Amino acid sequence: MNKQWQVHGALFLVALIYGSNYSIAKEVMPAYMGPFGLIVIRVVSAAIFFGFFSRLVTREKIVGWNDNLRAILCGVTGVAINQLCFFAGLNLTAPINAALLMVIVPVVVLVFSAILLRERISKRKVGGIALAFTGAFLLIYTSGSEHTTGNLWGDLLIILNATSFGLYLVLVKPLMQKYNAFTVVSRIFTVGAVIVVPFGWQQVLETDYSTYPAAVWWAIVFMVLAVTIIAYLFNTWALRYANPSLVGAYIYLQPVLAILIAVIAGKDVFTLQKGLFAMLIFAGVYLVSRTRQAVTEG
Repeated sequence: MNKQWQVHGALFLVALIYGSNYSIAKEVMPAYMGPFGLIVIRVVSAAIFFGFFSRLVTREKIVGWNDNLRAILCGVTGVAINQLCFFAGLNLTAPINAALLMVIVPVVVLVFSAILLRERISKRKVGGIALAFTGAFLLIYTSGSEHTTGNLWGDLLIILNATSFGLYLVLVKPLMQKYNAFTVVSRIFTVGAVIVVPFGWQQVLETDYSTYPAAVWWAIVFMVLAVTIIAYLFNTWALRYANPSLVGAYIYLQPVLAILIAVIAGKDVFTLQKGLFAMLIFAGVYLVSRTRQAVTEG
C-alpha cells in the first residue's frame, strides 16, 4: 500500500472515530455516568499516556515564561473548557446538532486569527462567516421547540466548545512550530487534567460500576483509546504527508459520518429542516476555508 492510500486511510479513520463519538458517548451519558466524570477519565488517561510517551520519546521541555504561559492557556481552552462544554452540551442536545455545530470551528479560527494574528479577512470570508452564523443560529433557535430533538442550552454549550477550541488552535500554533507535537500535547493535557478533575471526580467516585453492561465499558474504552489517543496519533502522522486541503476535506466528513451513525443507531432523526440549516453552515465554512489551511481536533 503506497503512502497516499495510507494517508487517506488514516484521515478517514480519524473522521470515523470522531463521527462515532457523538453517538457512542450518548450510550454512557447520562444513564451510567455524568458528562464531567467521563471527561475526567478521558483527560487524565490521555495526560498519563502522553506524559509517558513524551518522556520516553521526545525528552523535551517547554522553556521560558511566555511559552509556558501559552501552554497553560492552551490547556485551559483546548482541553478544559473545550471538553467540559462539549460533553455537557452533548449530554443535553442531539448528536446531529452537535456534529453540525462543530463544523464552525474553521470560522472561529479565522475570526481569532484576525484578532490575535492580525490576518486580513476578505469580503468572501465575511460572507462565509455570516452564512455559517445564520445556519448555527437557526439550528439553535429551533432547538427550543418541543418538537425538535435538540436542546437550546446544549447547542449553546457546543458553540462555546467550538469557540474555545478555535481559540486554542490559534494559541497553539507558535508552540507547534517550536516544539515537538507530543511535548506540547503532554503539557496541555496535564494542565487540562488539573482543571477538570474538581468538576468530575465526584461523578467518577459515585458511579456504581457493577451495573455497567459490556456495551458501556466498551464505549468508555473507545472514548479513551480511540477518540483521545489513536485518533490523535493517526492525525499527527497523516499531517506530516497530507496536503492541507485534503485534511480540510476530511474535517467536513466528520459530521456526515456522525449523522449517518446517529440515524442508523437510532440516536437521532435527520429532518429536512436540519438539512437546510446544515447546508448554510457548510456553505459558510466552505467560503471561509477555501483558501485557508484547514485544522482538525487533537
